[in-house]
Parts: sequence; structure tokens; C-alpha cells
Amino acid sequence: MKNLLISSLLIILFSACQKTNTLEKNLGIQKYTEEQQDIIDKYLNNCAYTFNYTFNHHQYQNCLDKGLNEDPTISYLWQQKSMPYFKARKYEVGMTYLDKAVEINPMRYLSYRAFIKCIFSKDYSEAIEDFDAIKALEGNSIVMDHSYDFYTALSYLQLNEFDKAETLFNNDIEAQEEEWGSGEYHFLSMFYYAVTLHELEKWEASVDAFNKTLEKYPNFSEAHYYKSVSLTNLKKLDEATESYALARENSDKGNTISEDNSLYELYPYQLRWH
Repeated sequence: MKNLLISSLLIILFSACQKTNTLEKNLGIQKYTEEQQDIIDKYLNNCAYTFNYTFNHHQYQNCLDKGLNEDPTISYLWQQKSMPYFKARKYEVGMTYLDKAVEINPMRYLSYRAFIKCIFSKDYSEAIEDFDAIKALEGNSIVMDHSYDFYTALSYLQLNEFDKAETLFNNDIEAQEEEWGSGEYHFLSMFYYAVTLHELEKWEASVDAFNKTLEKYPNFSEAHYYKSVSLTNLKKLDEATESYALARENSDKGNTISEDNSLYELYPYQLRWH
């Protein structure tokens, strides 16, 4: 058993080293030649972008295909080709194209792929792997308005690994306050930290964190709802009833998670009342 465990660890370490070494071969973000930029202008800016990729899907994709036929090494065209498929919930199709963008230009698109796996395709373990790989090279940076730690924590939360999620959400909030000042944090970071505490049955701490969320976004329906559940577990039924009523009222007004991509995907713990 001991030898089997050691062998398994060696395989994991070798796999991680392979992934890092592959990235290190292409550390710089891809720089386009004048000819490649001409292709981007011709087939993306002046062709694909003239169509709505929802209503004119085939025309949009045909433009990109023409550009990629001329030069299949332009990572931006692969990423732009993948994006509408994710918004249409055709995750496997989109990922085949995004994988090409990452293969050509990992420093630019690996974090984006990790985000897609976390929010769109819900491949949380794979999202963590991608975030760990890019963090090993450039540290805890930002993708789609939040830190790598934020999305990694969100992935752990969705995998029910609550202790890991708690640590990373706390780190994310502390990093924001260190950069912007005490009490300065994104409401969604505090909300998911509160949800994690709620899952850990740390009811009083979760209520405190939901209150801090509501200081930033007073009408946030999900924060009021989950706060009401925590209050119920604390036997504070009058406060719980009041919080639940605020949740319903604000939900009816559309006060929910307001991330740009929540237009296409429900975010973790986002409620659908109707």
C-alpha cells in the first residue's frame, strides 16, 4: 500500500511538471505579425463582428473559419470562435476551439479557460488544475473581474471542499483590503465566503459575513435569503422571517448576482424564484 501511494504521488508530480514545462516553453503572450493583424482585421473586425453571433451564427463562424484557413496559429481567432458556443451552452464544441487557443497562447488564455470551466461548463476539478498551473507562473492575477483565488475557491465550494474554499475566500478578501483599504472588497467575494461559512454550519459567522455583503449591496436577494436560513438555524425566527421577506421582495425587483456572464449562466447559489 505504501509503495502504491508513493507511485501515485510521483505520477501526479510528473504530470504537474509536464504541464508547467509546456507553459514555460511559451511564456510570452502571442504577438501578432503585421500579416496576422491584417487577417484579424479582415476576418474578425470587418467580417465576423458585422454579424450578431446569436442571430447570424453561421456567417459569424464562416468569417473566422476563413481567417483560420489562412493562418491557424492566430490564437485570438480560436478564442473568438469558441466564445459563442459557451454562451449557447454547447460546452464541448466550444472547448475544442478554446483548447487550440490555449495550446498556441497559454499565458493569455489558460486563465480564461479556467474561468469557462468554473462558470460555464462546471468542470470544477479541471478549473482548479488550470488555475493552479497559471498561478505557478504568474501568481494570483485577475480574470473576468475576479482573482484566480476567487474562482479556485468557488470551484472548491462547488466540490463541497468547504475548508479549502473558506481559506481561499478569506485570502481573496484580505488581498483586496490590503490593496484598496480596510472594508474595501467585492460584495461577491464576501457573499461566497458567507455561503461557505453557512455550509460549514458556522451560523453566527455566516450571518456576520452576509451583513458585510449587504453593506456593499443592500438589495442582494440571495444574501438576504441565505442569511435567513442561517438565522433560522440560530433560532432567530423573527429576524429570519424579515430577511426572507426582503429576499423575495428584492428578487421580484431583479436584484440578484449581476456579473456580466450571469446573463448566460446561473452562478453558484444563485436562486431561480420563478
